[in-house]
Amino acid sequence: MKTILLIEDERNLSRFIELELRHESFEVTVAYDGKRGLELALQQEWGVILLDLMLPGMDGIEVCRRIREVKRTPIIMLTARDSLKDRISGLDSGADDYIPKPFAIEELLARIRVVFRRQEDTSEAAMQLLTFQDIRVNLDSRNVTRGGKTIDLTKREYDLLLAFMRNTNRVLGRETLLDMVWGFEAGVETNVVDVYVRYLRNKMDNPNEDSCIQTVRGIGYVMRQ
Repeated sequence: MKTILLIEDERNLSRFIELELRHESFEVTVAYDGKRGLELALQQEWGVILLDLMLPGMDGIEVCRRIREVKRTPIIMLTARDSLKDRISGLDSGADDYIPKPFAIEELLARIRVVFRRQEDTSEAAMQLLTFQDIRVNLDSRNVTRGGKTIDLTKREYDLLLAFMRNTNRVLGRETLLDMVWGFEAGVETNVVDVYVRYLRNKMDNPNEDSCIQTVRGIGYVMRQ
């Protein structure tokens, strides 16, 4: 669910915006003053915050500044004050975007969609990197490093490492690993898993340290802290 915090003291406007956002399947929480809005902003994680500039209790500039001290949540500032100075003040306080009132709801929705698309793009980029302790695997380049040092792996060794890193703290039996890495190739016995685990350990493990891939006697292997 995509969550939005709306901090707006004009009740009719806030109700209208809330209904439109809910119609677009967003989950919306509304605060009607700056202090309550700041409290909610800091208590929970939000996909985006819609923040009015002129608020009772604490104005939007101060709310934005305080949020920015501890969080990077995207903030779109809403305000009837549309002077260049006001826009600069809003952006300098940490707002990501600025939309003057009155505005078409379609424009606000479009700007919100842009924020969520950027978050999805960032999330997808993060998914291209697998990490475990000081091991890093870039899925795009297939580059593997440990402690900053590049590790050259064969295709089977790389696929076996991915199986472990995508299932950290989960004990994987030899049959399971065989299916995950070799599929249903004819003539491959489960002992080939032991052989490739040994290859992988020889390349990945640091001298005088426990192996990053632990043996679970009678079952298989696990990668865990």
